[in-house]
Amino acid sequence: MWLPILGLIVGIIIGLLTEIRIPAEYSNYLSIAVLAALDTLFGGIRANLQNIYDEKVFVSGFFFNIILAASLAFLGVHIGVDLYLAAVFAFGVRLFQNIAVIRRILLTKWASNKEKLEKS
Repeated sequence: MWLPILGLIVGIIIGLLTEIRIPAEYSNYLSIAVLAALDTLFGGIRANLQNIYDEKVFVSGFFFNIILAASLAFLGVHIGVDLYLAAVFAFGVRLFQNIAVIRRILLTKWASNKEKLEKS
């Protein structure tokens, strides 16, 4: 479970310490890649908390989501339609759903641990 979080932290630190600039033409692709990565990260955390985490699903989902979203954005640029917005919407909805489920799981675990301590 800590591997995705560690990867996110290392990526943020590297991003803050380097002077890499992304051209404005690629901003749509970058936004989709970041959303896909966050969706996969929180999906992995959710799966781990539900005890159904599988590394193969996590890694393949990460790359598949990024490739699919970038392809959608690329196609949209070439036909003159903002198709990247569909990916932004889909990843945004899934991101908030995963965060909501994670919150509920953690609150349930916290409440059950609190009850166990009170009974002791």
